[in-house]
Amino acid sequence: MIRRNETFDTSSDQPTNLSRRRFLLASGSVAGALVLGIGLPVSQSRAQSTAAPLPPGTRVPAFLEIRPDSSVKFLSPFIEGGQGIFTAMAQIVGEELDADPATFVVENAPADTQYQVMDSGMRITGGSQSVRTSYMTMRRLGALARMMLLQASAEQWSVSLESLHTEPGKVIHAASGRSLSYGELATRALDLPVPPLDSVTLKDPAQFRWIGKPVQRLDMHEKSTGQAIYTIDCRVDDMLHAAVQHAPRFGLSAGTLHNADQVKSMKGVHSVHILPGAVAVVAVRWWQAKRAAEALQVEWLEPQTPDDFYMPADFSSATFAETLANEPGDGKDAEVKGDIAQGMANAKTTLNATYHSQYLNHAQLEPPSALARFNSDGTLELWIPNQAPEMFQADVAKRTGLAPEKIIIHSPLLGGFFGRHFTYDSAMAWPQAIALAKAVGRPVKLIWSREEEFLRDTHRPMAAVRFRAGLDADGYPVALEAISICEGPTEGIAGKQGEKLDPTAVEGLAGKSYSIPNVRIAQLYKKGPVRLGYWRSVGNSMNDFLYECFLDEIADAGKIDPFALRLRLLQGNERLTTLLNAVAELSGGWQAGPYTAADGSRRARGVAMASPFGTEAAAIAEVSIENGEVRVHQVWEAIDPGSIVNPAIVEAQVNGAVALGLSQVLLEESLYEKGQPVARNYDMYPILPPSRMAQVHVRIVESGAKMGGIGEPPLPAVPPAVANAVSRLTGERVRSMPLSRLKFS
Repeated sequence: MIRRNETFDTSSDQPTNLSRRRFLLASGSVAGALVLGIGLPVSQSRAQSTAAPLPPGTRVPAFLEIRPDSSVKFLSPFIEGGQGIFTAMAQIVGEELDADPATFVVENAPADTQYQVMDSGMRITGGSQSVRTSYMTMRRLGALARMMLLQASAEQWSVSLESLHTEPGKVIHAASGRSLSYGELATRALDLPVPPLDSVTLKDPAQFRWIGKPVQRLDMHEKSTGQAIYTIDCRVDDMLHAAVQHAPRFGLSAGTLHNADQVKSMKGVHSVHILPGAVAVVAVRWWQAKRAAEALQVEWLEPQTPDDFYMPADFSSATFAETLANEPGDGKDAEVKGDIAQGMANAKTTLNATYHSQYLNHAQLEPPSALARFNSDGTLELWIPNQAPEMFQADVAKRTGLAPEKIIIHSPLLGGFFGRHFTYDSAMAWPQAIALAKAVGRPVKLIWSREEEFLRDTHRPMAAVRFRAGLDADGYPVALEAISICEGPTEGIAGKQGEKLDPTAVEGLAGKSYSIPNVRIAQLYKKGPVRLGYWRSVGNSMNDFLYECFLDEIADAGKIDPFALRLRLLQGNERLTTLLNAVAELSGGWQAGPYTAADGSRRARGVAMASPFGTEAAAIAEVSIENGEVRVHQVWEAIDPGSIVNPAIVEAQVNGAVALGLSQVLLEESLYEKGQPVARNYDMYPILPPSRMAQVHVRIVESGAKMGGIGEPPLPAVPPAVANAVSRLTGERVRSMPLSRLKFS
């Protein structure tokens, strides 16, 4: 991706330009502001002085800076990567602060325990947890800051707090008609302690100005004009660039470099280095480093004693899929309800099927990169894409031996999430950047090429699931067993099976709301050599496909309409029944087909449901077959997160999730042959092109249930809805992804 040239303020290493927002970001604290910003340690703020430690998320100076122009700088505890969390945080905090979210300038907060505000006490941007686990905390934060401004105004005017109220950005004394802007009050408010929690009252939701409204994204302009700053854009003084060539398989190490002297003499090359499982070139420019790294002729050595992460030279994903399907055993129980053996024995008819999910790359547009700099004061600064700053800080400390407080983590915007930016061993650029910066004694920015990213990416697991169902005389299921043969992503990251079953291996299979009296869900652990990681919606992304497609197979066997079957199995569950009826209404009324559309094409529809990350979703997909390929014309999705902050962001997330869901069910698959990934770029790993995107219709249902997530929940229902529609249209049962493997007439 080509970006415009940036200039940098080397005192802060923050990119600068003439826009007001970027100027505020680059300029640090402003005299007279209610300072809670970058450049001022939290402990030094006068507003922070207190006799006792404050609960997490209530230390106002750690998060907020109100400037003389009444703009509000906010340090977000959650990382922005396109999901809209900066805007959502501004809406939530601004609602109680009584400040228009449009006046907020938001940045990712640094690594610090002050920002561990989730209900669990952790700080991770993932699992669709950000808003739902910090909603009340962020509201209280805004209310506390507002109270400080009210107190400052009361002191300045010598009036009672009760005689004051706020309008957006200002405090008003109605009796005298006087008003003060937040910016005018900032200096006095700075001297006040943070009020106790019980001194503030949160708004009645009926009074909300911004929560629940489609507030415009704060990052829209910068992203659409190329001004947004990602790790790949960052620069510091005296910086060198680096590129790597990884071993073709995990577990190999670099031996002789046959042409090292020639490579060292190439234009711009500074030095050549051997790293664990890789070789690297440091150069003046990145393209010089890339060409030189690719030119290195390396003798790759087999390990004397292969470890658990060794990739055999004969590994094939196709062969491994067969191994999973034929793996003997009944697995470890994840969920047991009723008596599966008795239920199967009493069934009128039984049904058996094995379903498969494929390995998937993350394939995010931003390739891995990292900028490392050792400073004269003994600190190490890192600019890295990450979803958990404190987690990365701790990992860096462990690897380098430095104290955590000596490690400064900068978190630029993420060019995509998808579960890629966690601490995956051997799948991160920053350990290499640290090693190179230490070796050359200068800052080093390392960027992996697209080919190196595909070679070293972690994958969504491959799984085979053996299903059994028992049906009664009317065709309804009375027993269902699902045994997933796989290595779960959490197990894969750890490199071994833990004492307890990996819940990420069976989510989407276990915990279903369908009223089937006898159920057994289990996992049969089977380790493979492919490195695993989290992928958007984690286990639900594959398991809801497997389960919901088998549920349609049950409907076919019982000669029951699949929509009617779900309604029957959801009797007594008002929330899900309402949701299922909502998606049917959104689609103009349920019709399975096949039927002839207005353009003369033969079409059918499929339905599926999912319950990931505290949110309920239901989807209907309409498909046809064009030139032997599946064409998805429309996707209708109803989603119930309980309650929402920004409907525009919810709708955008649903559209994005539908695109990714279609991509995985129609096209995406990571294949391995001879121990290596077949795809090293998008030419061999196709993702959904705009020409194959469906028209998406979204209905948000606010049931009032506990707030759920939104980034990941819209995805899992889409692939099974598509596959069920294809089965309805063609009469051929689809039991695996992607559908590009198959040719339809």
